[in-house]
Amino acid sequence: MKVLTGLDRILKDAPNWLLGRRVGLLCHQASVTAELIPAHMALKELLGKGLVRLFSPQHGLYGTDQANMISSEDFTDPLTGVPVVSLYGPRLKPEKAHLEDLDLILVDLWDVGCRVYTYLWTLYLLLEVAEEAGVEIAILDRPNPLGGFLEGPLLSPEYFSFVGLSELPLRHGLTLGEAALLFKTRRRLSLPLRVVKVQGWRRDRLFPETGLTWVMPSPNMPTFETALVYPGQVLLEGTNLSEGRGSTRPFQLFGAPWLDQRIVLKRIERFDLPGAVLRPTAFKPVFDKWQGRICYGFEIHVQAPYRFQAVKTTLLLLRIIRETHPEFTFRLPPYEFEEKHLPIEIILGKRELVDFINGKMDLEGLDFYLNGGLIKYRNEAASLAIYEGGFFYRDGWSK
Repeated sequence: MKVLTGLDRILKDAPNWLLGRRVGLLCHQASVTAELIPAHMALKELLGKGLVRLFSPQHGLYGTDQANMISSEDFTDPLTGVPVVSLYGPRLKPEKAHLEDLDLILVDLWDVGCRVYTYLWTLYLLLEVAEEAGVEIAILDRPNPLGGFLEGPLLSPEYFSFVGLSELPLRHGLTLGEAALLFKTRRRLSLPLRVVKVQGWRRDRLFPETGLTWVMPSPNMPTFETALVYPGQVLLEGTNLSEGRGSTRPFQLFGAPWLDQRIVLKRIERFDLPGAVLRPTAFKPVFDKWQGRICYGFEIHVQAPYRFQAVKTTLLLLRIIRETHPEFTFRLPPYEFEEKHLPIEIILGKRELVDFINGKMDLEGLDFYLNGGLIKYRNEAASLAIYEGGFFYRDGWSK
C-alpha cells in the first residue's frame, strides 16, 4: 500500500474540522507533500486567508540556521505572505498573543526518532500553551524514519532540558503524533488533540521502505543514513571530537586532529559492532569544531540497519578514545539553554553512562543502564500506539 502522510491525506480530502477555521501551522522545510510541495504553500492554497500564522522550530522555516542556541527570527514568508513566528531563540513557545486569533494549530514536522532532536520538545511546549489558550491541535503525522527499534538510556528527570523534557529513550520509536498522545497523557492535559494518521505505514519499516523522498529536516541531517547513526553520534556534541559538522557527512564522519586511528581500530576489534563498519578517513570541517584543521577519524558505514545499535556503538568508541587519548575532553556548558549540567550529561540523560565512558563501569553495567526501564516504556508506548508493527529493543529486529 502506498504511504500517505497526514498532510497528503487532508489535502486529498479536506476534513470538515479544518475548513472555515482560523489556522496556525507549525512546520519546516521537510514538511512537504508527496509531490514535494511545501506544506505552507499547499495549505495556503487550500485555506486562503484561513491560514493566519506559521510557526517555525529550531533551524527556522527553511532550515537556514545552525544548531545549539543559534536563533531564528520572526519574518514574513515570501512564498505565502503569511507571518512566521520563531519558536527557537526569541522564545521557545508561542506567546499568548500568537494564539488569540487561532482556533486550530496544525503540526507537520519530520522528526528523526531521537529524543535529542528538539522538534519533539517544541511540540511538548506547544501542547501546554494550547491547553491554556483553548486552542485545538492536529498532528499531520509522518513515519518515524527509524521505525520501532528502541535504544536507551531512558532520560532521568534530573537532566530535563530542551533536548528532553519527558522520560524518553534516546531512540524512542514513536511518530510525532504518538509522542503528542504520550505527552498529553503524562501531563494530564485536556485540550482537543487529533492525529491524522499516516496511511500504509508500519512501525517495523525503516524510511527507505516508505517510498517517500528524504528532505533534510535540519541542516546537518542530509540523508536517512545520517538519521540512522544520529542517536549515538549526537553524543559527540558533548565532547571535543568533531561529529562531522562542517563536512558533507555530518554524524557519519567523526574525528579530531589528534586522533590515532590505528589505536582505535586495534581496540575496537575486542567488541562486536553489529551492522556497521568503521572506515578510516580524514576530513577538514569548514565550520564548527576544528574548523580548517584536518581531522583524522572514521566514517560509520551501516551495512545492516536492522541490527545496528547506534547508541552502544558510539559509547564503545568514546570509551576507547577516552582511555587512549589524553587530549579528549568533555565540553562545558552552555548547551541548548542548559547551563548547570555538562552537555554530555543532558544528551545521554544518565550519569552512570558518563561513568562508563570514563572507564568506571564494565560492559555488563553498560547493558544494564542502556536497557533499564525500556520494558516499562515499551508497554506505555504500546498502550498509545496507533500503528502496527510493535516496539523492539536490545537485540535488534529479526528482519
